[in-house]
Amino acid sequence: MSAPRLIARHYHGHPHDESPRDCVVLDYDARFLRRKVLTCESGERLLVDLSHTTSLDHDGVLLLEGGGEIRVVAAPEPLLEVTADHLPRMAWHIGNRHTPCQIEASRLLIQRDHVIRAMLEQLGAQLREVEEPFTPEGGAYGHGRTHAHEHGHTNHHGQHHDHADHGHSHDHSHDQ
Repeated sequence: MSAPRLIARHYHGHPHDESPRDCVVLDYDARFLRRKVLTCESGERLLVDLSHTTSLDHDGVLLLEGGGEIRVVAAPEPLLEVTADHLPRMAWHIGNRHTPCQIEASRLLIQRDHVIRAMLEQLGAQLREVEEPFTPEGGAYGHGRTHAHEHGHTNHHGQHHDHADHGHSHDHSHDQ
C-alpha cells in the first residue's frame, strides 16, 4: 500500500474553513492519538503526525500540510445512558471512579462497563444501552482525558501530561 498523500501535523479544536476537505469518523478511544494513518470518509488515507498525544474533539480539525482541514467526527459507539432522580449524585460516583462521562441536563452517558453498571444499579439509577457519539467532559483542568488512577500527571500511555496543554499543537496567532 502506498504512503498517504495527506499529512496533518497540527490539530485545532475548531474549524477555520467553511468546508473542510474531508472528515474522519472516530470513536472516543480512537480520538486519542499522536501518530497514526487514518482513512477519511472519501477513502483517502491521512497520516496524522502530531508533536504529542492529543485528544481530538468532535468538530475539531486536523490541519493539512499545504493547507486545508480534515474534520473530526465522533462516531456512534456502545454507551450506557444513566438517568436518576439524583443525577448529580450519580455523576459524583462516576467521576470518583475516574470514568469518562458525558454530562447532559437530564442524563449521563458513559462507556459500557459491567462494574460501573452494577454500582449505578445498586445506587438506584435507571440504565439503558444506547449507540451514540461519545463526547465526555475533559479532565480536571478542562482539557484532555480522565483516566483511572492517573490524577492528571500522565496519560494512559505513560507520557507526561502538561496541565497547560490545550489539546492542540500550534500557535494561535491566526485566531486573532
